[in-house]
Amino acid sequence: METVMRCQCQFYGFVLVGVLAASIPSHAQDIPRTATGKPDLSGTYDVATLTPLERPEQFGTKAYLTEEEAAEIESQEFDRHLDRNAASNPNREAPPDGGDGSAGASGNVGGYNTFWIDRGSSPVLVDGQYPTSIIVDPANGRQPPLTRDGQRRADERASARRENSGTAWWMIENGPDAPGPYDDPEIRPLAERCLLGFSSTGGPPMLPALYNNLKRIVQTDEYVMILVEMVHDARVIRIGQQHAPSEIRGWLGDSIGYWDGDTLVVDTTNFNDTPALRGATRDLHVIERFTRVDANTLRYEFTVEDPNVWTAPWSGEYVWPASDNRVYEYACHEANYSFQGILGGARILEQDVRDGNVSNREQ
Repeated sequence: METVMRCQCQFYGFVLVGVLAASIPSHAQDIPRTATGKPDLSGTYDVATLTPLERPEQFGTKAYLTEEEAAEIESQEFDRHLDRNAASNPNREAPPDGGDGSAGASGNVGGYNTFWIDRGSSPVLVDGQYPTSIIVDPANGRQPPLTRDGQRRADERASARRENSGTAWWMIENGPDAPGPYDDPEIRPLAERCLLGFSSTGGPPMLPALYNNLKRIVQTDEYVMILVEMVHDARVIRIGQQHAPSEIRGWLGDSIGYWDGDTLVVDTTNFNDTPALRGATRDLHVIERFTRVDANTLRYEFTVEDPNVWTAPWSGEYVWPASDNRVYEYACHEANYSFQGILGGARILEQDVRDGNVSNREQ
């Protein structure tokens, strides 16, 4: 009798497992899982994409590209690389003072080819369609209007930028004793100082950039770590915990996570005064959702809110394809003499002003 009952229990157990499996979507059955049954997000992903954060104005209200439009964008990028990676003429003359005015670093002085550039080879494909932007809300695919204070700060940043004129414009405009943007290495931008990746690659939100777009996820039951190739930023997300006290702040904020079904939801607050997201303030609040679509793809969604900057929250999404490539150390300052050149070049320009070696045209 005992043997019969044991067999019946085993039989009903098999039936129950079969019913549960049938109720789970096929894609959810196929995704890798941890020993505790959570989706395993671990792996390396290449998030490079030709899809821009904001929808280009020429697309208007058009939310998706056609197959032909996506193919044309791919072709243009391919041709661009061929053109810019062509062999340079070793007998060419030096560019004019301040650059030739064409697209490129400092008027096309600094960039000699696109060897280091990797924006991806195609627009991102989400649910079988090519979005015209990563931003999906607002419906126009662009960030909401700025608040009054947000616009004021944006205007201040814009007024601080100058074309590469080859002169110490800060002394010419404000006098020989006026402070300048190159007086101290610590007043230069964080990305320039190799302290934080540009374009919010470390996030949050985590966005693609011009190159070094790999992200490596390592997952345990209590933590999820995302190592970002750009400037080797490392985000540590604490699962099932509370935010740190408000006085504890950081460039990447304080990230805590929880599971909503098969989706990891990450809530980030406690930013310092200079978050990675351009224009954001210490009151930035970001919600992210990581969902494994299949064994080779993550779906990444985010919502941004900062009442000091934007008049409304905004959201975006794109997929992260798995990659066999490895994340190598981003040794930003190793054998890097550019920062010395930036500060040293500014001293030369200032001396030119003191010596009167600045033409009327430049003044």
